[in-house]
Amino acid sequence: MHRIWFEWSYGPQFDDLIGEDVERLAAPPDNGDRLQNIEKAQAAIAGGMPYDEALMQRAPELLIIARTGIGYDKVDLYQATRHGIAVVNTPDGPTLSTAELALTLLMSVAKSLPAVREDMRRNLRDKKPRQPYRAVELAGMQLGLVGLGRIGSHVAKVTLAMGMKVQAHDPFLAPEHMENLGVTPVDSLEALLSTSDVVSLHLPLNDSTRHVMNAERFAQMKDDSIFINVSRGGHVDETALLAALDSGRLFGAGLDVSDPEPPLPDNPLLTHERVILTPHIAGSTPRANYKMLDMAMTQVRQVLGGERPPFLLNPDVWPKVLQRLEASQP
Repeated sequence: MHRIWFEWSYGPQFDDLIGEDVERLAAPPDNGDRLQNIEKAQAAIAGGMPYDEALMQRAPELLIIARTGIGYDKVDLYQATRHGIAVVNTPDGPTLSTAELALTLLMSVAKSLPAVREDMRRNLRDKKPRQPYRAVELAGMQLGLVGLGRIGSHVAKVTLAMGMKVQAHDPFLAPEHMENLGVTPVDSLEALLSTSDVVSLHLPLNDSTRHVMNAERFAQMKDDSIFINVSRGGHVDETALLAALDSGRLFGAGLDVSDPEPPLPDNPLLTHERVILTPHIAGSTPRANYKMLDMAMTQVRQVLGGERPPFLLNPDVWPKVLQRLEASQP
């Protein structure tokens, strides 16, 4: 039996993925100890909580942390490697759902749906119609993608079909790859921001990308541009974002993430009429959840069987994982 600790509870619709060869470990609900029972785990199916040194010390038999999603900023890769724990993610699972929400936010902001909905809710459309109705036509506009991975590439494909022009800044991709997608490569973030009508973030969160969008960066954006973020809240200095909105620099913003999460009740972005803020739900569809757990469980079984998984985030750990597996055999 594989002893697997689950951060989240998975219903019977996922039984076929988890299998009968798994001893499901989890903390009892509302007992005050989120990590209870992790001491016996060989694997952890990770959601959004931190996986740090303290957790790893508490789980001496842990061989793999499988992150159900793309981002892994909550997992300490250095400590995992030091402890001989493989860390994997499931990058293909939430791709389509996240890209679709980015597009939904873009079109909703472009048509001023937050403000229009509030007008309708207050029954103001007939009594005091908004003059003028603020909306933009996206066809022909320039979209700038910061990062052109799986999600960014799908956003590019759809927006190109909508008639938008698409450019991207991604120092890890060859210009030829972008051009093959119909995307114009841009050498610098500053150049992308200053020439894009819409800017959409699709990049991982790390020390180099934290607050990549700050007061200086928002000042580089075009007047009346649109800002979209479905990546991580830590990419954005929210004070600077609010100032850019209030100054008129930005037409509006569509956000699926905040910093912190959930947002504090007095966060002004929650009630701003030109902002849509959703609670980090981009990848939370039944189909995406199924795909992510499928990929996570597949890689757990691969590691516990001594097979190197395809999405290993700390490859230097693999020899140590094999040593630990061999030592654990009766």
